[in-house]
Amino acid sequence: MTVKDRIYEFCKEAQIPIRQFEIKANLSNGYVSSMRKGLGRGKLESVIKAFPEISREWLLFGEGTMFRTAGSVDLSKESKDGLQRIPLYDLIATGGIVSVFQDEGTTPADYFSLPGLPPVDGAVYVRGDSMAPLIKSGDIVVYKKVTLSEDNIMWGQIYLLSYTYDQDSYTCVKYLRRSGRPGYIRMTSESPNFDPQEIPSSSITALALVKASITFHTIE
Repeated sequence: MTVKDRIYEFCKEAQIPIRQFEIKANLSNGYVSSMRKGLGRGKLESVIKAFPEISREWLLFGEGTMFRTAGSVDLSKESKDGLQRIPLYDLIATGGIVSVFQDEGTTPADYFSLPGLPPVDGAVYVRGDSMAPLIKSGDIVVYKKVTLSEDNIMWGQIYLLSYTYDQDSYTCVKYLRRSGRPGYIRMTSESPNFDPQEIPSSSITALALVKASITFHTIE
């Protein structure tokens, strides 16, 4: 198989049109179909940046598996087992969940998969201990984006959200509960060290339901 053949194979496995592949990788219209040789260094880097889940060795030489691994999770099994590839974002590098939610071209820091999950949109690292011990700093939360409306909130559930206050932007993971004040939402924490906070629902700029969390343990 050639590099061109492997690109077609990847697009088939990822269920994306060739033109979408070209657009995301900053390739000209028809570039893939007109390929006669392998990818030049510049084009290769554009492809890897746009699709970091692709194994470089597989794409260039056909060696190993199509998808590179992330930690102990074998991404090459996702297509065969029907598991979804979940993009993992570094909010510090991307500028927050608002930019992740709005920019479809934002590059994930990594990919992973979990069995038994309903469809989700992504995952992020947690910073802070307001939800400890349930969710600790350094854990990963997997989320599903929600339309910005109180009607779409399942009260009492855990949400990933971004909001503005006094011209500053904040991102947090909290329980969302009804407020006694119209137009406000009450955010509560798991840890008793953090007081509840009420914010105007209009101040929320991004909202996602937390579907799962992943805790890391160090074994010595």
